Amino acid sequence: MALGKKDTMNETLQRNVEAVLTGTDGVPIAEIDARLEELQKELLKVANAKGNYDSIVDEIYSLREAKQNAQVDNAEREGMKQRISEMQQFLTEQTQNITEYDEQLVRRRSIPYNVLSANGLP
Repeated sequence: MALGKKDTMNETLQRNVEAVLTGTDGVPIAEIDARLEELQKELLKVANAKGNYDSIVDEIYSLREAKQNAQVDNAEREGMKQRISEMQQFLTEQTQNITEYDEQLVRRRSIPYNVLSANGLP
């Protein structure tokens, strides 16, 4: 199968990549930091007044964990963006249609896949 219409394929690939990478559902790290700062101030007030601050501490721990998870997600997303960028650059530099197996293209592909034999078995 030839990989013709390279421009159309690159445009489709770019739209799909943008859809995946912008589809984040988490709370931005800046909002988590702002809430953590508020809670820390509130914790000082309650602790100085010798009040019960267990719920504040629990929320602080929960927000710290959410922040850690968001940072990991952001790092993974940046790594994926880099790999996709490299793949797009490679595909853009191709001067001919791809009509047969190309080891370099397979290695640059961001998603692993299996190559099947002629009878459909690995």
